[in-house]
Amino acid sequence: MKLPVNPPPFTALLTEVARDPERLARVMRPSLGPAPNGRYRHWDTFRHIDPPAGLSAEEAWLGVKMARRAVERLLPLRDTEGRPFVYTLPNPALAMLHRIDRDAAGSLRGEATIQQVTGPATRDTYLFRSLVEEAITSSQLEGASTTRQVAKAMIQEGRAPRDRSERMILNNLRGLEFVRAHREAPLTPALVLELQRTLVDGTLDIDDGAGRFRRGDEHIVVSDETGRTLHTPPAAAELPGRLAQLCTFANATNDTGREDDFVPPVVRAILLHFWLAYDHPFVDGNGRTARALFYWSMARQGYWLCEFVSISRILRRARAAYARSYLYTETDDNDVTYFVLHQLRVLERAIDELHLYLRRKTGELRDAEALVRRAGWLRAELNPRQLALLHHALRHPEALYTVESHRTSHRTSYQTARTDLLSMAGLGLLEQRKRGRAFVFLVPSDLHERLAAPRMTLFPPYPDESRD
Repeated sequence: MKLPVNPPPFTALLTEVARDPERLARVMRPSLGPAPNGRYRHWDTFRHIDPPAGLSAEEAWLGVKMARRAVERLLPLRDTEGRPFVYTLPNPALAMLHRIDRDAAGSLRGEATIQQVTGPATRDTYLFRSLVEEAITSSQLEGASTTRQVAKAMIQEGRAPRDRSERMILNNLRGLEFVRAHREAPLTPALVLELQRTLVDGTLDIDDGAGRFRRGDEHIVVSDETGRTLHTPPAAAELPGRLAQLCTFANATNDTGREDDFVPPVVRAILLHFWLAYDHPFVDGNGRTARALFYWSMARQGYWLCEFVSISRILRRARAAYARSYLYTETDDNDVTYFVLHQLRVLERAIDELHLYLRRKTGELRDAEALVRRAGWLRAELNPRQLALLHHALRHPEALYTVESHRTSHRTSYQTARTDLLSMAGLGLLEQRKRGRAFVFLVPSDLHERLAAPRMTLFPPYPDESRD
């Protein structure tokens, strides 16, 4: 990827301009602000924008930097030279934070489709879908090559992973479930180490690399696809202390009564993502651990809807922008605002995509319900899980279902999943077959005709079903 052009040194630029008071007054005009025209640009792109009349690009940049420094906030995170990271909250960030607060943590006024995720019949189905999506795409960001279809089948069938890529995906799913299980617990270094162990188990070239800090003799850097070094993390000896600081920051609340202590909850979660990735404390799994900590923080701070979104799905589509947000921060006086703004946009888009997905699934369920209504005798027979499977079967006539795949997809008990499938087979909506010692359920070739019939013949369960 193309590296960003570093900004002009602030101190040298200010010293030069300050020699001429009139020139300095022009630079400090209020119209510039931290984000001119609503855009928080890095010098890499800012230098291509026409500056205000009477100013050079460098002078306009100095004015913007002065406006940013006037409102910047210090973070406890420091770089390898001991310099603090800072962030600001320009108007674009405030607008996105408001929308995320409203849509991801508040009540669900006026949005019928999103109500489905809170319903007891469908919540677990949607939660499983989001966890699987995040597990797959987060792994693909780190190089996993397994397709989404194969990975999803592996998880639904409960089979063992066949290669490193599948193991990465299964580990990611277990890591996200680990985060959900510990969302009420305070973050500790031991918890982070256990999370990393879960994420990398069985995937490392270094046998003992799971669940520990990288050592001083392990030269870990962040590189691009050409092998060029983009980031050199802090020394190994600093890592225990830095992770302890990260945990203190993660567990902090906004009820201290001091305005200068306030960090918007979503920003706190995003900063944890950046912090862990910057420190790169492990031999592998740093990106996956960083994104998992984001989910932990959002859940702990009450952003319940974020359980149902996948940020890695968005990040995978624009990896260069994700990498640039880190590089912009490091090359512009440790201003992590670039990363915060990027992640806020990602989160907004992920929430929008969830709404679109739920609207589509609502339409699909209505289609299935319409078919059931036309087959009036079925109205009282099918629950939401069975309706979802029926619609899937209508769109995928080659599909094969098992008790395990149905149980996993809807996060229900084995007995409930078994009852669902046997009931649908009994109604003639699936065909029950024996494979080995277990049953499989196939889509009848004439499913549409069976649904259109005024009354279907009941199909008895397969003999000896107790061996299922």
